[in-house]
Amino acid sequence: MQRKVMVSCAVTGSADTPGRNPAVPVTPAQIAQSAIDAAKAGAAIVHIHVRDPKTTRPSMDTSLYKEVVERIRESGSDVLINLTTGPGARFVPGDDDPLKPGPGTTMKTPAERVKHVVALKPDICSLDMGSMNMGPHVFINTPTYLQAMAVAIRDADVLPELEVFETGHLLLAKRMIENGHIKPPGMFQICLGISWAQPATPEAMAYMRSLLPAAAPWFAFGISLHQFPMVAQA
Repeated sequence: MQRKVMVSCAVTGSADTPGRNPAVPVTPAQIAQSAIDAAKAGAAIVHIHVRDPKTTRPSMDTSLYKEVVERIRESGSDVLINLTTGPGARFVPGDDDPLKPGPGTTMKTPAERVKHVVALKPDICSLDMGSMNMGPHVFINTPTYLQAMAVAIRDADVLPELEVFETGHLLLAKRMIENGHIKPPGMFQICLGISWAQPATPEAMAYMRSLLPAAAPWFAFGISLHQFPMVAQA
């Protein structure tokens, strides 16, 4: 029997893409319209990051998320809205004192990272299930932080998209499901090709898939040039 397949579209992402491609949406109006257009093209889910309209850099401003969400909902689109909680996890050690944050650090508390989710109650929000080296910085998601975020998301009645970048992240997600922080069976996003995490290969995807809980819905992506090969395999 053929499985139903859902397409999730990340309309802007968190990288410095406007500097590389001027077509990337930046303002809430542009991001919302891109999400609506993606839904019309067949996407069932839109994954939303917001940006400071003046600097184009990623933002955690709840008012920007609010405008995007309201514009999508008021359009009459039935697309599922997925808000990121990834910002607020980057740590760059200071050059003179590694215990102090250097330029580029964005660390926030668990409550700050899910503030917009609790306020706006989207259909879905992302939850990055572990720490890792990412490019030149460290992406920090401690088990204690993740538990606090997961409970806040659960209590807001929002479905977490469990983003797993390597096998340890997946195992932690399963333990948090067992312990009640996340409702079973969990919905997983297998993230491949990020620097210093699981590679974007058929073998990596197949192994990650083999570790998922029974009956858990899952998605997969490959970053950049790996996207279409990984989507085709998924």
